[in-house]
Amino acid sequence: MPPIPLPPERRPDGGPVRPGHYELLPIQPPEDEGFAQAVAKGLQSDAKSLPCRFLYDERGSQLFDRITQLDDYYPTRAERSILVGHADEVARSVAAPAELVELGSGSAAKTRVLIEALLRGQPDLRFVPIDISPGMLDASSRALLADYASLEVRAIEAEYEAGLREIGRLPTGRTRLIAWLGSSIGNLSRHAALAFVTAVGRSMRDRDRLLLGIDRRKDAATLERAYDDREGVTAAFNLNLLERINRELGGDFDLDAFHHRAVYLDGPGRVEMHLVSRVAQRVAIDELGCEIALERGEAIHTESAYKYSPGEVAELAAGAGLRVERSWTDAAERFSLNLLAPA
Repeated sequence: MPPIPLPPERRPDGGPVRPGHYELLPIQPPEDEGFAQAVAKGLQSDAKSLPCRFLYDERGSQLFDRITQLDDYYPTRAERSILVGHADEVARSVAAPAELVELGSGSAAKTRVLIEALLRGQPDLRFVPIDISPGMLDASSRALLADYASLEVRAIEAEYEAGLREIGRLPTGRTRLIAWLGSSIGNLSRHAALAFVTAVGRSMRDRDRLLLGIDRRKDAATLERAYDDREGVTAAFNLNLLERINRELGGDFDLDAFHHRAVYLDGPGRVEMHLVSRVAQRVAIDELGCEIALERGEAIHTESAYKYSPGEVAELAAGAGLRVERSWTDAAERFSLNLLAPA
């Protein structure tokens, strides 16, 4: 089912920015991408898995926001340091007046650095955050409006693909800076990442730019600690997926019967997260009318986080019909921020 069209009066029309204005545009996801269907398919397969996008319900989004503040989780600090040091260069690379679109905006904490840099070069700004969490969108949008009087926020509640299709249909007289921060691209396989960046590129005009945050390949110990922190917040984030099945689908998962595991595979360049069964068990899920059998030590794959070398970033851009116009790293060269332009 395609996204439900929004009433004409609620569709952003590319007109003048209305400072202080805020609206939330919900886009209905396709029926075949629902949580129940994904759980039924993923847990009844021989190699059990759950799509990582379902980690980010309301509680999951809150837990991930805590993860970004942990000492063990370096990507957020590294990316923020790059933004603080180079946001004005990014802003100057985009012809004014600009419109900022962010994929997976979350709390928009780092986005503030970009907003401030863009507002230093133009009197007002339209911000279009796209996220699957309506609560996070609403809270972050209202907080931004309280702090930036010349900002307009038109939030889109949708997954990346649906949000991208929506903004592609919306005319704008402004240059678009599309920000995809936090190395969220790492959650996609390399093939899927190429397909998605290609789709973003096709939505861009010559003057538009894509700002892509990408975590770099590095030693296994640093990466595994980032995804299995000493405070156990990432473990709680991962286990919340089972708790969500209990809440929404009448599941009977005992969270104490599972443990969180994160491992880095250097060959493919990815960290894998799993929920591992501590015992042989059977778990009923009432809403699905099924029972899931797990052996002791059997794992449910919940997320992969791919890491990129500089050469792999260049290959990704070229394969998507884009080019790396500028690239910046943090002082320790752990993370990169890449400005991509149409080739």
